[in-house]
Amino acid sequence: MKLRPPAGAPWPAEEGEPVFNEPWEAQAFGLAVQLSEAGHFTWPEWADVLSEEIKAAQEGGDPDTGSNYYHHWLRALERICAEKNLAVEREVETRAEEWRKAYVNTPHGQPVELSAAEK
Repeated sequence: MKLRPPAGAPWPAEEGEPVFNEPWEAQAFGLAVQLSEAGHFTWPEWADVLSEEIKAAQEGGDPDTGSNYYHHWLRALERICAEKNLAVEREVETRAEEWRKAYVNTPHGQPVELSAAEK
């Protein structure tokens, strides 16, 4: 299956620039696209939540350099999933902690796998 953004949504890159800085950014992007395509929310709904998250970050002092754009994307994804009852907040927190443990337990340069959280 070839991943494409919803109609009217641009690809997240300018010509000649890298699309994503980290694998998790691509995964967050793909998850938002897949959830939208599955009918859990429309792309305009997504855009509204994302813009609200970016605005809140800017009001909180985010310098808006673009370097943490996908952090806003992730917060928006967590929020819309909670609002649509796709994930319970406690489950999201638990999984985030599992990924944090997996990251800490993974040797430098190796791919992080969730199973490493159990070490």
